[in-house]
Amino acid sequence: MAQFKDDTLLEAQRSKLKPPPMFKVMLLNDDYTPMEFVVVVLQKFFAMTRERATQIMLKVHREGIGVCGVYPRDVAYTKVEQVAAYSRKHQHPLQCVMEET
Repeated sequence: MAQFKDDTLLEAQRSKLKPPPMFKVMLLNDDYTPMEFVVVVLQKFFAMTRERATQIMLKVHREGIGVCGVYPRDVAYTKVEQVAAYSRKHQHPLQCVMEET
């Protein structure tokens, strides 16, 4: 008669409890989007204070990229889409991307 080892069951449970992958949402620098618009986007879609939004905007401006936040896949995707739609609506080429952490 076959016996089941307790550790096999524990291993299966452990893999089920693994947290979902998280994704960084980032803004990319361009030469056309006004800095003030970037600050507004960060406040509107990432619930940042004006001071924090300005810090991130300057990071994007100086380093070419800035992290807006880290979220589960669905939330990250939604934020990327919201920023893209808002930027298009205001005729700015601001790029927002996501990347697994």
